[in-house]
Amino acid sequence: MHWIALLEHNPIVLYGITALFSLCVGSFLNVVVHRLPRMLDHDWRQECESLIGKEKGTPQRARVSLAYPPSHCPHCGHRIRPLENIPLLSYLVLRGRCSACAAPIGLRYPMVETITALLSILVVWRFGIGWQSAAALLLTWGLIALAAIDLDTKLLPDSITLPLLWLGLLLSLGGWFADSRSAIIGAALGYLSLWSLFHLFRLLTGKEGMGFGDFKLFALFGAWLGWQYLPQIILLSACAGALMGTALILLRGRDSQIPIPFGPYLAAAGWIGLMWGESINRAYIQWAGLA
Repeated sequence: MHWIALLEHNPIVLYGITALFSLCVGSFLNVVVHRLPRMLDHDWRQECESLIGKEKGTPQRARVSLAYPPSHCPHCGHRIRPLENIPLLSYLVLRGRCSACAAPIGLRYPMVETITALLSILVVWRFGIGWQSAAALLLTWGLIALAAIDLDTKLLPDSITLPLLWLGLLLSLGGWFADSRSAIIGAALGYLSLWSLFHLFRLLTGKEGMGFGDFKLFALFGAWLGWQYLPQIILLSACAGALMGTALILLRGRDSQIPIPFGPYLAAAGWIGLMWGESINRAYIQWAGLA
């Protein structure tokens, strides 16, 4: 198509459009990160109350969704107007404060929007214009949401992880990122490897070293990239997690008994595998003299 050729020959325009669109996506991801755990908590509580028999006259819990209630200041309840909800720009104009009560707006909001824009530009630069790029963008946005939610709540919601896992398996039918054989083996091996490690660690120490969401996230990368990429992903994420954990203990005096969410490191390592995993594997093979 003519407009595709036009964008391919004008990378500044292409990356500008990508940045503007992904800033809006980042704004939506902020809503997902903030509300999805509350939605899950609401559903879990409702299920528990139905199992134990809810007493008559107990007030119903307010249902929260991604669309309701409208965005508002958590401090004063001021409803965010459209001009106050422009990604990144509104934060800068308002100087990071609510227009009604001047309470500070969390720095995470512009950070998520900015990270979403930057990573999206890199994805388009790496894969160009096409369906493969669209799929990689979808995975990137899902990983950003998962990492942020895990940092806040130590949860990796199935409602994000599992659809992406199944999508990766379906894409393997067309050989987009991996062939079907590698993807199926990768999904199974990704889950079972961490599942086995979890139970071995619990058997030896009596403690749980990670959550079941980590198993599914690792299986997701196996489904998208194939089993060949799993060693580099787990090695990179483990090293990053160990370094960050050590730094938090030494620099901030963090209690070593407090668990650190592993999902963000796994998500970052998997995204690096998506972008440059083939080059990393090739470099390792050459360095190890296996070629």
